[in-house]
Amino acid sequence: MIAGQSDLAVGAEAANGGEAVVQAARHRPKVILMDLRMPRMDGVQAISEITSNQPEAKVLVLTTYDADRDVVRAVEAGAIGVLLKDAPREELFSAVRAAARGESVLAGAVASRLMSGLRTPPIDTPSEREIEVLVLVARGLTNRAIGRQLAISEATVKTHLVHLFSKLDVTDRTAAVTVAVERGLIRRGQ
Repeated sequence: MIAGQSDLAVGAEAANGGEAVVQAARHRPKVILMDLRMPRMDGVQAISEITSNQPEAKVLVLTTYDADRDVVRAVEAGAIGVLLKDAPREELFSAVRAAARGESVLAGAVASRLMSGLRTPPIDTPSEREIEVLVLVARGLTNRAIGRQLAISEATVKTHLVHLFSKLDVTDRTAAVTVAVERGLIRRGQ
């Protein structure tokens, strides 16, 4: 799609974040389209490495995820903009051209979510111990098994889960894990 534009050219492709870092160093492209969810090294780590080695690099995130935390982490790592993968072709082409000029680009849907997030009160963040419990829940462990692994009572595990459900605004274990993954509190397969 990009190669079909007379003023744009594809210099290289990468299957994961590590390859993206290598290709960016080898080809030194003016604009890099980066996914956030990739094997071996995620997009945020790749963006950070690329921009620390090549401050002139313009990294434009192209993702299916519009979670606030992911967007903020990508921008903090050095991304110049964020687009959703379902953006119309012309919007993508315009964004690549704008990034090449050094202009920041933010998809309307992403901007709306960020603005909404800034206007709402901060989310009560789970404690380290609650995250440890949640990781074990995601692995399918029972409350008893979690208690044994963390050397706490089953009642304490239940208390942590009650606090997690409240903080994540969910009513069950599956929803807690799903919301935690969406917010970047835990990773799948962690």
